[in-house]
Amino acid sequence: MSTGYILLEGGAEFGGRMEQPDRRALQLAGGIHVPVAIIPAAAAPDNNHVRAGENGIRWFRSLGAKEVASLPLIDRQSADRPDVVEALTRARFIYMLGGFPGHLAESLAGSRSWEAILSANRDGAVVGGSSAGAMVLCQHLYDPYAGVLLPGLNLIPNACIIPHHNRVGKNNRSGKNWIAQLHSLLPDCTLVGIDEQTGAINDAGADRWTVYGKGAVTLYQENRIEPYPENQTFYLPIG
Repeated sequence: MSTGYILLEGGAEFGGRMEQPDRRALQLAGGIHVPVAIIPAAAAPDNNHVRAGENGIRWFRSLGAKEVASLPLIDRQSADRPDVVEALTRARFIYMLGGFPGHLAESLAGSRSWEAILSANRDGAVVGGSSAGAMVLCQHLYDPYAGVLLPGLNLIPNACIIPHHNRVGKNNRSGKNWIAQLHSLLPDCTLVGIDEQTGAINDAGADRWTVYGKGAVTLYQENRIEPYPENQTFYLPIG
C-alpha cells in the first residue's frame, strides 16, 4: 500500500510548464536538499540513457535541487545492483525518464530496485516519472512500439496512462484509434490521458490528485470523458 506521493507526467519533460509539477514534487519530497534519484532505463534501448540522465540532472538542479544523480539502472540485471538499491533507499524523490515503457517495466518488475522504490514510497518519498516513467506505475500499460498490452507495476490499480495526450488524443485520428483499442481491451479500466508539460500528484486528500502545468488530465471511464485542467482535482484510487 502506497502512503507516499506519486507524480504522473505526460511528456515533454525538463522544460516549460513542467516546472510546476516538478517543483511541487520537490516540495513534497522534503525540499531542495533531499536526494533525487533519476532512473534512465526507459532510454536505454536506443542508447540514450546517458544523455537523458544528464538532461534530468541539469533540470532538477535548475529548480534548486542540491543532490541529484542519474543511476546506472538500465536493465533487469542492473536493477539488482547493491549500489543502485542503496541509492533508491536513500532517495526522497525517485524520477523515471520516458522512452520505452516495456523495457522499463521488465527492468524493474521483481527487482530489488522495485522493492526499494516501494519501501521508499511507503516511507513518504515521491515516486513518479514522465511518459514511459509514468505508464509503468499503473496496472496496465500499452506499449506503442510493440503494439501490445503489457502488465505494469500496479502501483495504481485498474488504470492505464495515455501520455502525450494532447498529441494523440481526441483531435488526432491515430489517438482516437489508440483510445478505442484500449477501451476494447480494458473495458472496465480507467484510461488516464495526460497532456505534455502536464503532471498530476496525489496531494489533494485520499486518492485525489491535483493537475499542474500547461494542459489537462482526461479520464476515460466507460462512456464518460472527463477533462481536468490545471489546479483541478480528480479521483483515482491508489493500491
